[in-house]
Amino acid sequence: MMTLILEGIMLGCLLAVSLGPIFIALTQTSIEKGILPGLTVGSGIWISDFIFVYVFYNFIQILKETIESESFVLWMGLSGAVVLFVFGLVLLIKKTKLDYSQLHFSMKSYMGFWFKGFLINTINPFTFVFWMGVISTYVIARDISSTESLAFLGTILIIIILSDTGKVYLAHGLKKWLTPKHIEKVSNVSGVILMLFGCFLAYRVLI
Repeated sequence: MMTLILEGIMLGCLLAVSLGPIFIALTQTSIEKGILPGLTVGSGIWISDFIFVYVFYNFIQILKETIESESFVLWMGLSGAVVLFVFGLVLLIKKTKLDYSQLHFSMKSYMGFWFKGFLINTINPFTFVFWMGVISTYVIARDISSTESLAFLGTILIIIILSDTGKVYLAHGLKKWLTPKHIEKVSNVSGVILMLFGCFLAYRVLI
């Protein structure tokens, strides 16, 4: 059991240090909007991961053929590329207007933050590849018990939640040294990076 927990910690930390679209979404939202919106984006990501774990754990054999098919890879990759490109384009062209004394958001805004995190994680092909690989290799192939599976997968999810929360608080803490002009540049750079991720993803699935 302890070995599985340690393996879960290692895989969770591997995700924690990756600088991908999810990292950009968390830190950019936290810097520009605040801690609670950043955590709301995070909650969308975490719910998406929970769904992936549940679905893959219970239906891995049924889904494996579909996920490995060329048509699924193509359309999922293109969908992910479009989502990342659009999010990046929005960050790039919108004007950042900040008034930290009046950062109040409606329930509709928080739903948008949540959906942003959920969509970026769900449409990201890396999420499919990661959870399918982890569950098929570490859980199904090793034929571990349901209790051991829960400990292993639960450890990965806990590390993800803790690391994402840390990124949100760290990014928010850095905001005190940033002027609105700096934050606008951060938003623009984040937009460009997301657009590049989208273009690279489209390139990978089309070649």
